[in-house]
Amino acid sequence: MAGHCFLSRLWVRGPPCILDLLMPSPTIASPLSGKVIGSGGDSFVIAEWQDAGSPGPPRFIAPLHLHHHDDEAWYVLEGTLCVQVGEDVVEARAGSAVFVPRGTPHTYWNPENIPVRYLLVMTANIYRLIQEIHAAQDRTPAVMRAVFEKYGSELVDGQPSN
Repeated sequence: MAGHCFLSRLWVRGPPCILDLLMPSPTIASPLSGKVIGSGGDSFVIAEWQDAGSPGPPRFIAPLHLHHHDDEAWYVLEGTLCVQVGEDVVEARAGSAVFVPRGTPHTYWNPENIPVRYLLVMTANIYRLIQEIHAAQDRTPAVMRAVFEKYGSELVDGQPSN
């Protein structure tokens, strides 16, 4: 914009800014839209996920489980997500976040019959766990317990309290 300079998030009125001439045009980031930032080799991973919702009783997106060495967090983009954190159930609407510290039993679900979109912020270890779960052909309880244990996590016996 001629006569204005964008510097440190402030517009400065005046002649064209020399920084405008020296700085390359910014690269526009594409929407995350179901993709992942990071990988199993990075220190953390952010994934955008969604759940279409379902009528009737809650359909848990993950079974009740805990991670011995890893924290996990959710940021809701649209809709509502319920997260059981220990004995508490937290209802997170768009713009809300929920943090689950390591060692805390947790699960989560879409409580409504409309879509929810959210970011899952996790360690690379949790990301590798999720990838192995999704790739598993055999999802019997014994196999799933072994997969969780491989990644320092465990399935928790008992029904989630919702």
